Amino acid sequence: MSSSRIADHVRNIPRSGIRDFFEIVQSMKDVISLGIGEPDFVTPWHIREAAVYSLEKGKTGYTSNLGSPRLRRSIAAYVEKHFSVSYNPHDEIIVTVGVSEAIDLALRALLNPGDEVLYHEPCYVSYGPSIRLAGGVPVPVATRGEDEFSLRAADLEKALTKKTRVLMLNFPTNPTGAVMPLEELKKVAAFAAKHDLVVLTDEIYSELTYDELPHHSIAALPGMKERTVFLHGFSKAFAMTGWRIGYACGPADIIEAMMKIHQYSMLCAPIMAQEAAVEALERGTRSMERMREEYRLRRNFIVSSLNEAGIPCHLPKGAFYVFPDIRGTGLTSREFSLKLLETKNVAVVPGTAFGTCGEGYVRCSYATAMDQIKIAVERIADFVKK
Repeated sequence: MSSSRIADHVRNIPRSGIRDFFEIVQSMKDVISLGIGEPDFVTPWHIREAAVYSLEKGKTGYTSNLGSPRLRRSIAAYVEKHFSVSYNPHDEIIVTVGVSEAIDLALRALLNPGDEVLYHEPCYVSYGPSIRLAGGVPVPVATRGEDEFSLRAADLEKALTKKTRVLMLNFPTNPTGAVMPLEELKKVAAFAAKHDLVVLTDEIYSELTYDELPHHSIAALPGMKERTVFLHGFSKAFAMTGWRIGYACGPADIIEAMMKIHQYSMLCAPIMAQEAAVEALERGTRSMERMREEYRLRRNFIVSSLNEAGIPCHLPKGAFYVFPDIRGTGLTSREFSLKLLETKNVAVVPGTAFGTCGEGYVRCSYATAMDQIKIAVERIADFVKK
């Protein structure tokens, strides 16, 4: 059937490099996967119970387009406590169907056709396509292994043009686990203010930082709340991927514009997920901390094991990914990943799935049980030796 009926801006978007690779994985048996970025923990019972209770109470209808007032109040309290930014739950917060919808709404609300968006690579696979679908032009800015993949304001300056309108950030970062040192974050904030850019900051992994490292949101820096859309959700820290619940906080005029799009597409996030989200915010910290400690132990093990095997790997300070350097093998990222899968039944993701500057690296997720990680690392070490 002819593809001419498909809109150009959709036809020209590539399929996800992660999903394409895992179609190969799914055709094989007994594979140990270090690939998908999804917690291996089940959503804590008290959070699930809140959703069950809401069903038993007959809460099965629509909520406000912005989200239930109770959840928005809980979000406001949580963000103020943990990120030091105060938002009005009445008109500065919107509840979305995952952070992915929040990103889409923000881009569509902000961009005119041809507007450019700066973002750092390697990055989550959806950023470039989401910008294109919103009519914008993606402008990736490379980060480097020698900087532990932290973003530099000087590199943003080099990529700036008269058409630049938005800056997208994601720290801690998928796929590298990178964080932003406060001093460099201040420089990035000054860059955004100087050039009158709106900042979209995706902080979905913010609770998952390690070694008592404080997380700093760019929205909390002086003068930045007025030009920043803060994006967050429940998938990673609270192991709620399938609930599809996220939120955005920002200036009232941007939230209103996002709500207009949301009300004509999604209408509202599922009420059962919203009820569970309230429980997560108000009483989920202890469960989250237990999961985070387990991730920390896995991180330490996988990094030390890869380095011992001769695969250079920096110690990520956030998220639940490592991004080892496989250039010493002489293989490309895709060749390494495919050969490892074919010969050792271990799945990792080629670094190029996250941008061209990911070449020479692969992503390994440690959101996988420790016993599986131990077997996978042994197989990787053997693969590299041979």
